Amino acid sequence: ALEQFWKRVRRYNVSIKYIATDLSAAFIGSVMENCPEAVHVFEHFHVVKLMNDKLDDIRRIQYNMEKDINKRNVLKGSRYLLLGNGADIFDDKHKTRLDNALAMNEPLSKAYYLKEQLKEIWTQVYKEDAERVLDDWVEQAKLSKIPQLEKMAMTLLAHKRGILAWYDCHISTGRLEGINNK
Repeated sequence: ALEQFWKRVRRYNVSIKYIATDLSAAFIGSVMENCPEAVHVFEHFHVVKLMNDKLDDIRRIQYNMEKDINKRNVLKGSRYLLLGNGADIFDDKHKTRLDNALAMNEPLSKAYYLKEQLKEIWTQVYKEDAERVLDDWVEQAKLSKIPQLEKMAMTLLAHKRGILAWYDCHISTGRLEGINNK
């Protein structure tokens, strides 16, 4: 899909200094092949989305394993609350429901709080601080012994350079993603 784009880049002798993509192996491979000297920034929206996918997978597994019908009902209605931004939950009823779901299920609680902490990588002032936050997150995920979180930790380690590259250039694919969604 990018072949025509790269042909135009070469034809017009465009020098690309920074490039932002998601974590797709196809994009990574294409950038490495056609623009290896560019700083490759991995879009933080996609990193957080990947974590949300892991959290939702944990929620589904915990729901299927739960035998208590009341606890199943709490888990069943918690998807939106778990995947949303925790700071945006102002309604006491929703906050109580989220707190109940987290209190009754340790794996879900660990995953939720790690999801919230993941965003801290991009709120640091300095790249070195972001790296410490990322390393700490990876260590916590590994110690959780939850397969989805351990896999996410390995993904972050594999893409660490591109995640932290955001501190070299604050570029995002957000507008493009928004246009594509329209």
